[in-house]
Amino acid sequence: MKLPIFIVDAFTAKAFRGNPAAVCLLENKLDEDVRQSIAKEMNLSETAFIQKLQPTDNFAHSSHFGLRWFTPASEIPLCGHATLASAAVLFHKINNVNSTLTFVTLSGELRATRAEDGVVMDFPLYPAHPQDFHEVEALIKTAIGDTLVQDVRYSPDIRGLLVRLSDSYDRSFLENLKVNTSNLLQVENTGKVKGLILTLKGEPGGETHAFDFYSRYFAPWYGVAEDPVTGSAHTVLSSYWSQQLGKKEMRGRVTLFQVLCYFPNSEIIFLLYRPLKIQ
Repeated sequence: MKLPIFIVDAFTAKAFRGNPAAVCLLENKLDEDVRQSIAKEMNLSETAFIQKLQPTDNFAHSSHFGLRWFTPASEIPLCGHATLASAAVLFHKINNVNSTLTFVTLSGELRATRAEDGVVMDFPLYPAHPQDFHEVEALIKTAIGDTLVQDVRYSPDIRGLLVRLSDSYDRSFLENLKVNTSNLLQVENTGKVKGLILTLKGEPGGETHAFDFYSRYFAPWYGVAEDPVTGSAHTVLSSYWSQQLGKKEMRGRVTLFQVLCYFPNSEIIFLLYRPLKIQ
């Protein structure tokens, strides 16, 4: 069995930088255990599998495809940078003729559109509900110790816990914060939480482009200690910070990367991802 696999470094124009994802093109169906074995061998945060929906489909001319994502440990319902990587392979390596691609996924239909300076992805916008701090205190304390917390929210759509740190902290504090992920699976094993989002309000001015919020994402439940940037997290971050800041267009900073988020309505978020390198 021969399968074409690409390694795509998202959010960078240089090889071996950015956030890598593997992209596998499937002409035919592939068993779940084989997909998982491939993802485990690739050993990247996510491996994407693009599959034709009909036998007559063509990777260069069709505009609708099936898309699934696997970490080295399990399948996940949504992944932003691996979707970006999938679109990039089809656009730039396969030379797909369409301006917009639609991916049928576990999270519904996702669209990726060519843009002058990147790829615009159309993702769902998920609400973040208030969460009782005491119910998740052990998880938070295990992860970040006595770091001051300003707000806690929960998203059942991605099973993600959003923890907003105190506004007294700055960007460098979040970026340098030592987060203990090794014991989180023992503390939270009910299945309710599958991802931890740490976020902080942006700082006004002082930069070429001021950021509205900062964030980091951790998913040891999926076998990923920390993911440099996660589209699924931004479906919740954008919803939360839009309400907090009263804005429909925001600039977020995720460790070394930036994401532009804007909303045509209350159900969709557009994420503009900038350069990438395909190996």
